[in-house]
This record gives sequence, C-alpha cells and structure tokens, in this order.
Amino acid sequence: MNRFFLGKLFRLVSHSWQMYPLGILFGLGFDTATEVGLLALAAGVATHHVPFLAVISLPLLFAAGMSLMDTADGAFMSQAYGWAFSNPIRKVYYNITVTSLSVAVALAIGSVELLQVLSNRFSLNHGFWSWLNSLDFGTIGYAVVGLFVLTWAVSVIVWKTRRIEERWGALVDR
Repeated sequence: MNRFFLGKLFRLVSHSWQMYPLGILFGLGFDTATEVGLLALAAGVATHHVPFLAVISLPLLFAAGMSLMDTADGAFMSQAYGWAFSNPIRKVYYNITVTSLSVAVALAIGSVELLQVLSNRFSLNHGFWSWLNSLDFGTIGYAVVGLFVLTWAVSVIVWKTRRIEERWGALVDR
C-alpha cells in the first residue's frame, strides 16, 4: 500500500530541511490550533474589531511553540537514549529510573482524578476534599516536570557516586 499511495509523497522529501515546512503544516493542522483559530475568528466576527492577521497569529504561534518544544524534547531524548543505549548496564538503569518515575506520576495523577470524581459524585467539599478540588493541573504539570528534572539529577548523582557502571559492568563482561 505504501508503494501505491504514499511512495510518491515520501519521495518528495529528499533532504532534511524539507521536513521543516512539512512540520509547520502539520502543526497548523492540529485540532487545538484549529480550535483557537476558529474561536478567535468567531470573536472577531462578533465584534468586528479583530483583523485577520491577529486571528491567524494564534495558530501560527501555537505551531511555533509546538515546534520549539518538540525539537527541544527530541534533542534531549536523543542525548538521553544515546547515553543509555551505549552500555547494557546504563540501559537497564535508565529504563528502571524512567519507568519508575512514569508509573509514580501516572498513579499520582490517576489518584487525584479518581478522588476528584468521587468528591464530586458524593458531594464531599470540606477540608481535604476542598483542597483536592482546588488543585490546578497546570501547577501539577510544572511539579511533574520539576520531578522529572530532580529525578534525572539524583539518578546521575547516584550513577556517578555509586559507580554503578564499574561495579555491575564486571558482571556483564563475564
């Protein structure tokens, strides 16, 4: 199917720089960018005070921000996986660290969501439940990013101070 339907399309991209315009088009096609554009267009039409360039700037800024964050994420992950996959001990250590943190974050977010649903369902709104319902997921997102950075830093410190590669590397070479 690739040969019949997509082969010609994929052959059009022959250099890495050609992916940038394709990425911008992909970013503009995101549902969120479309929603932002349509909402701004609707607001502009309702008030007749918003020029078209102002309306189209929202999806363009979204696409630019998305491109920046995806590029930074790709560069970071390329470095992280390059380091981790250069040695089997590093690969196991990295996978244990990242998987443990991911599971902990998923359990924490899932627990907060579940408790908020239970709070709303049973009309619990005093003390702990009031605090739980007032949690801002934007702030939680920053805390999760900080937790990932902190875990990465502690993991590097443990890796270097405990000399894990030296201690466990001898067992792998046998």
